[in-house]
Amino acid sequence: MTNVDIVIRQGEIVTSAGSVGRADIGISNGMIVQIGGELEGRTELDAAGKLVLPGGIDPHVHLSLPPQSSDSYPKWVDDFTSGSAAALAGGITTIGNMTFPAPGETPLGSLKREADVATPQTIADLFIHPVLEEITPQVLDEIPELLSTGCNTIKIFMVAPSFDAQAHTYVEAIRRAGANGLLTLIHCEDYGLIEDAVAGLLAEGKSSLRYYPESRPIISEVVATQRAVALAEATGAPVYIVHLSSARSLEVCAEAQSRGVPVYVETRPLYLYLTSERFDEADGAKYVGQPPLREKEDVAALWAGIQQGVIHVLGTDHAPWSLAAKLDPSHTLTNLRPGVADLETMLPMFYSEGVRSGRISLGRFVEVTSTNAAKLFGLYPRKGTIAVGSDADLVIFDPNLTKTIGGSKFRTNSDYSPYEGWEVVGWPLVTLRRGEIVFRNDEVVGQPGSGLIVSRDATMSL
Repeated sequence: MTNVDIVIRQGEIVTSAGSVGRADIGISNGMIVQIGGELEGRTELDAAGKLVLPGGIDPHVHLSLPPQSSDSYPKWVDDFTSGSAAALAGGITTIGNMTFPAPGETPLGSLKREADVATPQTIADLFIHPVLEEITPQVLDEIPELLSTGCNTIKIFMVAPSFDAQAHTYVEAIRRAGANGLLTLIHCEDYGLIEDAVAGLLAEGKSSLRYYPESRPIISEVVATQRAVALAEATGAPVYIVHLSSARSLEVCAEAQSRGVPVYVETRPLYLYLTSERFDEADGAKYVGQPPLREKEDVAALWAGIQQGVIHVLGTDHAPWSLAAKLDPSHTLTNLRPGVADLETMLPMFYSEGVRSGRISLGRFVEVTSTNAAKLFGLYPRKGTIAVGSDADLVIFDPNLTKTIGGSKFRTNSDYSPYEGWEVVGWPLVTLRRGEIVFRNDEVVGQPGSGLIVSRDATMSL
């Protein structure tokens, strides 16, 4: 008989390999120490009839604004505490925050500043992606140092006007990242084509957000995705396409992958469930994200990409606004607030619409919401799986629990959900982060400051 801190009794254990059967899990000192066999715990959790999943990893959230944001500009309404609470209630135990630099700030400076802010706030475990804007010699010189500090990523926005102005130095940044075990995250939309589309719409008097999809056409994503693939091919460095939204862009990635180019793909819940006609609704502005919602054939292609393994990760791009801020009547195509809150609903909706509907297997569900992210972001096998020696980041998940989504019911400070009124089957009952019960009985019980800024190793190929 092994004595442990916590025993999870008789849940159906699920990893990226699928269901591996029912067994007890023993947890001590924040880690899984035994699976199966005789266990006795100071705390026991009954998981009979439930699934036990690895904690979700959402590598793409926004819980801090750029430091130069105007004080008069409305702020995202979550911080690391409320964002963590939403994540943990939704079965996500680790989150990756996009961190923008202050003017003149280098990547190492961004990491330290953000860690100082996040450490006393976060309940979920956290890692930080430094965004590169101005590529100075000092920025380039710091890239090889990032991995030794526990950071294995940089983030680039092709949609920023600064990208084309500094394209040759961005190539060098990506090359250095790849040579030093880092993964480059790329927002793939073309600035010039978007500017041209917006100018054409404004000339026709079409400034309303009803025309938002036309203002950021699919071709702007396709061209930028082609450039991202070319950057990976030219430098040999792995790239990670964030929030891919369209069938045509996915085809670009699939072709590159077939040739062995290291291109990894993330999509976002919005693009799996909603389409562009939402912008015809009176409150259509609440669906604004970057890129825009696409068409039914794009939704179908993204699900197929998940099924086939062309899409590797599901990430929320959680950007929480109040509904009033999203629906500000002064907003136009040149003045808008992109993003939605999605941390609490990502796993339940993906299970309900994916696994229960028969679109994907349980193994693929775990792979896309946890294991692949753990490997790409240097956390595997510490996180992303259920194995002896791994962190006890675990979710007891009721596959039959039904809830109706209502934004006001959730832990995010955002007061609406883009899926308002949807009935979703399958929700977390208990979430453990490194062996600590942080969500139970429909309440987040973890304390701010108990989450860690996790150190990451070199990115792994999938």
